[in-house]
Amino acid sequence: MSVVKVEDIQFKRGDNQILQDVNWEIEQGQQWGILGLNGSGKTSLLSIISTYEIPSSGEVEVLGKKFGSAYLPEIRKKIGYVSSSLEKFSDYFWNESIERIIISGKFASFGIYDKIMDEDWARAEYLVKEFRLDHVKGYTFKVLSEGEKRRVLIARALMGKPNLLILDEPCSGLDVLAREQFLEALEIAAENDTHLVYVTHHIEELVPEITHVLLLKEGKVIAAGPKKEVLTDELLSETYQVPVAIEWRSDRPYLSVK
Repeated sequence: MSVVKVEDIQFKRGDNQILQDVNWEIEQGQQWGILGLNGSGKTSLLSIISTYEIPSSGEVEVLGKKFGSAYLPEIRKKIGYVSSSLEKFSDYFWNESIERIIISGKFASFGIYDKIMDEDWARAEYLVKEFRLDHVKGYTFKVLSEGEKRRVLIARALMGKPNLLILDEPCSGLDVLAREQFLEALEIAAENDTHLVYVTHHIEELVPEITHVLLLKEGKVIAAGPKKEVLTDELLSETYQVPVAIEWRSDRPYLSVK
């Protein structure tokens, strides 16, 4: 069973063609990065595979469920989502303890309106330790650093043991130390039988755990496949519309403009 499969999808808003003839498949065990300029269709593609948008045409299957014959809210429960934009909901988190914020991920809600079971507290405790948050255990969200907040959000996303975890520019606005601490957490996510989809403008964030890459340009797929086959000077120069060169260090790619 594919984790995600999109076939010949088109996506329009009014007369604006956002995605065109997109074909893409995530197979079991693969972890994907997505790269492209602003306006390339990355956000729309994420909205579709997270079940919040329906393509104008084409077929979509997520976690074995085909759009049109599946109840989308049920699929959503198996998808985690982390984005720097989630912090716009920080008013809901502001005075909550990190443990309660993490537990809220089980219910995909801002706030907890269901009974918390003993096993929920136990899993939250496990995630606090896994994401090196012991030193802020019991703290409220408002006193955390930006890096700690993002690690709480990724722990929250993993609370419900999602099969698919979407990370939409999660390191935006972080300093170098906080970014590297967050990227270390991706190894934990990948070890939890979760498939990652990581969207970024900065290819050095494609850590070794990311196995495959999708390149988008103006709503079309430029290339999709194993990371080292896709991240070439030629393909990235076409994607970014400027001549670039790639250098590999410790199995991470770094970009420079020629």
